[in-house]
Amino acid sequence: MGERDQLEPIENASKDELRALQLARLKKTVQQAYERVPHYKKKFDAAGVHPADLKDLPDLAKIPFTTKDDLRQNYPFGMFAVPMADIVRVHASSGTTGKPTVVGYTQADINTWALLMARSIRAAGGRSTDRIHVAYGYGLFTGGLGFHYGAEFLGATVIPVGGGFTERQVQLIVDFRPDIIVVTPSYMLAIADEFERQGISSRDCSLRIGMFGAEPWTESMRAEIERRTGLQALDHYGLSELIGPGVAQECPETQGGLTVWEDHFFPEIVDPETGNVMPDGEPGELVLTSLTKEAMPVIRYRTRDLTRLLPGTTRAMRRIERVKGRSDDMLIIRGVNVFPSQVEAVLGKEPLLAPHYVLEVRRPHTLDELEVLVEMRPELYGKVSAEENSVLKQKAENLIKAYIGISATVRVLEPGMIERSQGKAKRVIDHRPKS
Repeated sequence: MGERDQLEPIENASKDELRALQLARLKKTVQQAYERVPHYKKKFDAAGVHPADLKDLPDLAKIPFTTKDDLRQNYPFGMFAVPMADIVRVHASSGTTGKPTVVGYTQADINTWALLMARSIRAAGGRSTDRIHVAYGYGLFTGGLGFHYGAEFLGATVIPVGGGFTERQVQLIVDFRPDIIVVTPSYMLAIADEFERQGISSRDCSLRIGMFGAEPWTESMRAEIERRTGLQALDHYGLSELIGPGVAQECPETQGGLTVWEDHFFPEIVDPETGNVMPDGEPGELVLTSLTKEAMPVIRYRTRDLTRLLPGTTRAMRRIERVKGRSDDMLIIRGVNVFPSQVEAVLGKEPLLAPHYVLEVRRPHTLDELEVLVEMRPELYGKVSAEENSVLKQKAENLIKAYIGISATVRVLEPGMIERSQGKAKRVIDHRPKS
């Protein structure tokens, strides 16, 4: 076993040791942000707070939040805390809902990122002797390069495939025999579909572990991936605004929560409406503060991801529960809060339905209407009568009503009718008039 296959000392640290390190790093980060980023100085001064007010970790709650709008208003480089001469890399979000959010990295930031990604791969069961198939996109998106650098830091063999070209994905998995695949869970299902189209059993391939992230997914999707591919499906969490992937990782021995790398990111859970900090164990919105970023420190960033903090298990570092959705992805249908992941979990209770779905929302008159398009399983294609399809549709509508409390119209489609995403799956099409 290689040196980098071993746990780092911080992973064996006590709670007291971890908290002391967090406080020291937090004080330094907040001071640097205040002194070097005009946005933070202006925001702190307006709120009447100063870095000197941060005497213990709970004092962080006195400091204002950072939002995605703050990052966009300072586009492109206004949030950087170092001169551009010290920036060695720039990444950015897609910017589909406005200007992209831009993140800069010093060389030290790149090194930290690689270390955290190597730690995540090792925590998932990966080792320096493994081959890692990277099917995330490369470029300004952080997914591909994040996993790439982490795998190299670990000493593993990287297969930098990138996103798309699903036929080639399957060919390379068969020919190169990777041990680990990193990709969005929805695209993993598309790869599994392609295995079947080619008449190849995905369960017989070499893959042992899948590290899946970049979109909310459910236990039913985990079960589907594991059933069809035979690999162990583990959750990974990150976000471009903080660093990219590498914020938290689910471990095989503690499924149900993702260990947050708390020596580099301080997590809080707040009430999405009031912003008040919630006790550990209570659900709410995840807020993260970077503790070691040089180029772009991020203070109390509102991720909009809904989860809760759980105690650590094999490490003192706390865990987050699987993200159930985003507060800005939440649909309000006739007064009921609906998350796409809720619908996915409900549909997963019907074994005749495949995990490919889209929600379409309309307002033809004064009330919102929800239509759920979902595919039947491929093995049913051509074997289901119109009457049986109607029964399946009714069962799905009853499940949604019983578990979510809203009436929806369900359309059960033939396999392959819903567009497959090569990255993050698009789950909602909102046809309602813009206010």
